[in-house]
Formats: sequence, C-alpha cells, structure tokens
Amino acid sequence: MSARNIGIVYRKELLEALRDRRTLISTILVPILLFPLLTVGVGFVIADLIEKADREPARIMILGGTDSPAIVSSLAKSKNLIVVSGPGNYVDLISNKKIRAAVEIPPGLQSGAGTDFAPMKIYMYSGDLKSTTAAKRIEDFFNEYRDNLARDRLTVQKLPASFLKPFVIKQQNVVSAEKVAGETVGGIITYLVIIMCLTGAMYPAMDLTAGEKERATMETILSSPISRTHLVLGKFLLVLTASLVTAALSVTSMGISSWVIQHFQDQSSGSAMHIKIGLGAVLAVFLVALPLAVMFSAALLTIALFAKSYKEAQSYISPLMIVVVVPAIAAMLPGIELTPRLSLVPILNVSLLCKDLIAGNYHWNSIALIFLSTCLYGGAAIFIAIKMFHRESVLFRS
Repeated sequence: MSARNIGIVYRKELLEALRDRRTLISTILVPILLFPLLTVGVGFVIADLIEKADREPARIMILGGTDSPAIVSSLAKSKNLIVVSGPGNYVDLISNKKIRAAVEIPPGLQSGAGTDFAPMKIYMYSGDLKSTTAAKRIEDFFNEYRDNLARDRLTVQKLPASFLKPFVIKQQNVVSAEKVAGETVGGIITYLVIIMCLTGAMYPAMDLTAGEKERATMETILSSPISRTHLVLGKFLLVLTASLVTAALSVTSMGISSWVIQHFQDQSSGSAMHIKIGLGAVLAVFLVALPLAVMFSAALLTIALFAKSYKEAQSYISPLMIVVVVPAIAAMLPGIELTPRLSLVPILNVSLLCKDLIAGNYHWNSIALIFLSTCLYGGAAIFIAIKMFHRESVLFRS
C-alpha cells in the first residue's frame, strides 16, 4: 500500500473538484446558505401567519342560545369574534372557510337548568390555523363564564373559591439544558448530519466514476502507473472529504442561524427557549458519524461506477435517499430508544446514538458497539468498491 500514490490521486481529484462548479455548490454553497434561508425565512413566515391569525377577527356562528340572550350578547361583543347569522349548513360553511367555527349553546344555559349535563360543543376545521384559533377563543370565553358561574354558586353557599381547587399542580424541569436540547433538537441535528454526509458525497462520487466515463477519461486514468487499489482509495478519500465538509458546514450554519434568532428573541422579549449544546457533544457526534460517512462514500462510489453516464448515476443513487431517510428520521420520533438490537442496524444506530450524545448521555457500551459495527460496514463498503474497480465488466460495461 503506497500512501504517496494515494496522495497523488487525492490531490489530483481535489484540484479538479475545486474547479467543478457543481461540486462547490453542493458541498459548500448549499450548506452555508440553505439552512439560514430555511431557518430564518420559514421561521418568519410561520411567525407572521400565527400573528396574523391572532390579529384577525374570526367569523363564527351560534347554534341555539335563544333562551340565553345575555350569553349570546356577551359572546358577540367578545374581542376578535364576529358572530354571523343566516341560512346555511354550518358544516359546509366551516369546510369552505366562510366561517371559522360554530358553537352549540345547550338549552337552559343562562337559567342554569341542566348545565351539569348538557355538553358545550364547538365545531371547527381541525388543522386549519384560523379555525383552531377561533375555537380557542370560544373555549376561553366559556371557560371564563363557567368559572364565574362556579364562583357565584360558591358565594351563595358561603364557600371559598379554593373549594373547587384545594391544591395546585405545578410541573418543574429537573434536567440540564443539554438534555432538554437533546430531546428538542437532537433528532433534527442528527438527521441533518446523516443526510448531509450522504448528499455531500453524491456529486463527487458520480463525477469521479460516471463523469469520468462520460468524459472518456477513465481509460487514461486506468492506464497510469498507479494501481487500481491506490486509484480507488484516492478517489474515495476525496468523496469522504466532501461528505464531512458538507456535514460540518451544515451544522455550523444551522447553529449560527439558531444563535442569531435567539439573540433577536432575547432583545425583543427575553423569553426565548435557550438551546445549549456543548462543544464536546458536537465533536462526539462527528466522531460517531465518521464511519457512517465512510460507508456512504464507498457505497456511492460503487453504485455510481455501474452507470455509463452522469444522468444514469443519478437515477441509480436517488432510491438510496429513501433507504437513508427512513432510519435517519427515526431519532425524531417519540418513544424510539437505543437498544442492543438496534445498535447493529446501520444508520438507525448512529441516528439514535447521536441524539443521546447531544443530550449528554454517554452509554459507552453502546458507543463502542455502534462505532465498531459501523466501521465494519464502512470497511466492507470500501472492500466492495475496490473489487468493483478491478472488474472490467463494471468499468466498461456497454
């Protein structure tokens, strides 16, 4: 094994990659710009939609209530509620967003007859922001009415207001900010690292295999005095470099974007949720993800080698995204925890472990098992890539 020959191939491929605009865009430009645009842009759009829904008066319909005129009048005068009347099926009106919600007032509510049994029904369009906002406003109105009614009854009976609530239930967080951050954003960061390791390696892998075939330079490279093993290892190192650089830039970009958003939130309201992730946890995540990036790089290099053109390589590699996304997204699902059996499942094991590392949970037995198994998978992928480069039927298939 000649490190010098591998280094020559690596430097040559690195120089060509730096000259390739597609590789630079996918490896450097996209990770740097994508997440600030998504984080800041989408965040502001969502915030604006929520604020607009809070400001906009909601059109609602009252069903019944003929024997409760005072309640109907008070509801009509409520802030940000507009009571509409007229013919029409309230279900169709809500479905077509002509009104946002409807409330059915039970008979005898104002007089107190039957209020212990008759339900108060609020009809809404579940999933529609403005409809759920309107339903919440109606619910708040009747919660306040119910509390006032209960206090009046207690006053008549000469009982204190605490009679209905003899004690208060309070929840208090007892874990560190790192663990809270791990549960809150650990799965997202893990998903980001895994996907960026894959996407960062895609374009270099396709360019160094199918791209070489399309440019008719593969034969020239193979005729050089460097062995094919050294050749494939040099190409592999370039793909691995692109994979790790893309993942590192993506996480850095997302971290800076989150810090900027929290900084502005602190200045405006001072009530922002602080996400605290230690540098040690970030380094541990990259260390665990390193063999996964090795596996991705070698696998992509092997798959793209079967293609005769760049476009064909894209069609071969695209299904791999689905195979990677499904286990990578598992860390964001509630209730899925790392077990010895899951520690041997590729991608899923790294996804769950990285989430634990961000939360500050270092289970050394699981870390060792996952790191070794992923290294084994990565080594097997490199072995297969080298074997494929030695097969003429793969390199020059027609």
